[in-house]
Amino acid sequence: MRRGQVWIETVLYTLIGIALIGVVLAFVTPKINQQKDNLLIQQTIQSLDSIDQKISAVLQAPGNSRQIQFSMKRGSFYINSTEDSLIFIIDDLSKPYSEPGVEIPIGRINLLTQEDQNSYSVILKINYNEDIRYNLEEENQKLDPVAIPYRISISNEGIIENGGRTVININEVSG
Repeated sequence: MRRGQVWIETVLYTLIGIALIGVVLAFVTPKINQQKDNLLIQQTIQSLDSIDQKISAVLQAPGNSRQIQFSMKRGSFYINSTEDSLIFIIDDLSKPYSEPGVEIPIGRINLLTQEDQNSYSVILKINYNEDIRYNLEEENQKLDPVAIPYRISISNEGIIENGGRTVININEVSG
């Protein structure tokens, strides 16, 4: 009789322990994911700021060129030649990073949180007075997450057309 009671107690305590672990994980996992999202956004802001610093460096004189290497594990990076801007969008966030619909300036970067159907997106954007181009063309380019870091070249092509604006060329470096 005593032996059966020990087995029942062992099973009961094991089930209670597993239930407690499940409850703790149910509360902790969303917080961990939210912190990971916040860290990703902060790292993306730093990456965009680094790219902006390289652009500022090449603006010093025509012919200047710099290379930068950066990794993307999540999100989409747009070189928007038609609007002369750089845009980084991070989708599928579980919680808002900031108040949705309110644009927040962080240095030269503008941050906007948008509410989607069941998630949130953060849009990081830098606007330029210079003529931003991709491969010397007025074309928009989207860079998606990849395992290998991107290597891009940023160069000052001087004033090419009568618009009077400096042309900043951005292109991927192969190899």
